[in-house]
Amino acid sequence: MSNLFDLSSKVAVVTGASSGLGVQMALVLARQGAKVALLARRLEKLNTVKQQLEQETGTEALAIKCDVTKEDQIQAAAKKIVENWGKIDILVNNAGVSGMGSSEELPAADWQKVIDVNLTGVFLCAKNFGKYMVEQKYGKIINTASIFGQVGNTAFPVAAYHASKGGVINLTRALAAEWAKYNITVNAIGPGFFESEMTAAIKQDEQANNFGKAGNPMHRWGKAGELDGAVVLLASDASSYITGQTIFVDGGWTAI
Repeated sequence: MSNLFDLSSKVAVVTGASSGLGVQMALVLARQGAKVALLARRLEKLNTVKQQLEQETGTEALAIKCDVTKEDQIQAAAKKIVENWGKIDILVNNAGVSGMGSSEELPAADWQKVIDVNLTGVFLCAKNFGKYMVEQKYGKIINTASIFGQVGNTAFPVAAYHASKGGVINLTRALAAEWAKYNITVNAIGPGFFESEMTAAIKQDEQANNFGKAGNPMHRWGKAGELDGAVVLLASDASSYITGQTIFVDGGWTAI
């Protein structure tokens, strides 16, 4: 069974890898043996993660500055990775932003920023990294969705975030159907409330923190490492017949 989860011959790409869940995802892929390209806009933070990853796992890593809303930067990153390692096997589309504001007052520019990063960025990365997967007739794409892509909420006015993550879930299905003939699986992970840079303000606010805990049957936030199993499953050949699915790692939030 352990061979099913072995990634030692694989090359992985993680976007939004400079903090939070992106770091956790990059680390677990490296622990399973994959070489990992770390992409984000903050190169200084990426270099710190690169050092941490290489020291803890002994595998190779690349730190590449990349804005997922800029297709030329994505193309340049893909080219650099292939020049270094010869292929791209795994893509984790994790870059994202939140964007809070009441729907009756939300500026169009704020709406567009969330859509550009959370949805269009996922598509542009899938498109440009996916081209290499199509050529090699193999690939594993994992998109970071959210419980808020499946349900609404009464605590935070984040309609743009809801819309973008709902779009990610159905884009996942669409790409899975289109690329199955190339032996590419496309799935998503829908985290509940996990501690990260994006959710720090929520965790510090008592009312919001309680909302995050009370909304699921386990009555707690997700802990560091509790996404690891889903990431490894969807990145490995253990999921060779799973595609177009969203796995919610949420303590049961979307079950009630």
